[in-house]
Amino acid sequence: MDSLGALSAFVQAAEARSFTVAGRQLGVSSSAIGKAIARLEEKLGVRLFHRSTRSITLTPEGSLFLDRCRRIFCEIEAAELELSQTTAAPRGKLRVSLPLVGMLLMPAIGDFMRTHPEVELDLDFTDRLVDVIDEGFDAVVRTGESSDSRLMTRTLGTFSHRVVGSPGYFARKGVPRKPEDLSAHACLHHKYPSTGKLERWPLRRGRTDVEVDLPTTAVTSTLEPLIYMAEQGFGIACLPLFTVRRQLDEGTLVTVLDDYIHDVGTFRILWPSSRHPSPKVKAFVDFMSKRLFQNGTPGAKKT
Repeated sequence: MDSLGALSAFVQAAEARSFTVAGRQLGVSSSAIGKAIARLEEKLGVRLFHRSTRSITLTPEGSLFLDRCRRIFCEIEAAELELSQTTAAPRGKLRVSLPLVGMLLMPAIGDFMRTHPEVELDLDFTDRLVDVIDEGFDAVVRTGESSDSRLMTRTLGTFSHRVVGSPGYFARKGVPRKPEDLSAHACLHHKYPSTGKLERWPLRRGRTDVEVDLPTTAVTSTLEPLIYMAEQGFGIACLPLFTVRRQLDEGTLVTVLDDYIHDVGTFRILWPSSRHPSPKVKAFVDFMSKRLFQNGTPGAKKT
């Protein structure tokens, strides 16, 4: 602490260009400032100031040392802020990016809003790969992996796909029994908005991927239209199971080729790396980690 006191005296004197002003700001005499800096110079083995009867100016070594000292005090201030935040209540604006299927996550989001009413949510729904830090997001929910070393990540849960269609469609067109049968069916496809490429249907026979030349009856960049078209009997779609759980329970959609679907997707939450995340970010990460996959389905309420 004596060293920090000497560094503080040096910074104040350097910025004020006066031992007298520095002493007044720190509540000590100008001679005490001068002695503290003299001891510091002796310890460092360099001269930090050019002194005259009227003024003081930094030496080249003093200028270098001042820059480093400022960084030290900025780090101390940041550490104190981070520690004080750990005991503060979650509040303020929380900017979150969610995938376009994020509407299916809204039951969990709604519960978070009821639990933390002082947090103001700013939700951005998109499937594009956002830059969490440069675009100013506090947290991002996405599927897949992340290779950004600037981010922390936590797994929220896993999901799989199913090939689905309406009972009426299969009554008219027949039920495919093997992946190759899909070439004779109306197939509804999802394309990635960021690349325009069609999402591959994860069909496998044993350990071998099955490649089928699937007809392209319709293509959409979001999943909700595919669910609607499949329910209306326009064709077959391959969709994440959690997006059609209600329709399967109600019987408006049924699955086919279950034995040929072998995939596991992962939902993750990512946020800027920090030893002490802000209370609002920590609250959101912890809440979504516990709440989102309570019954293996995103957003499902506990029963």
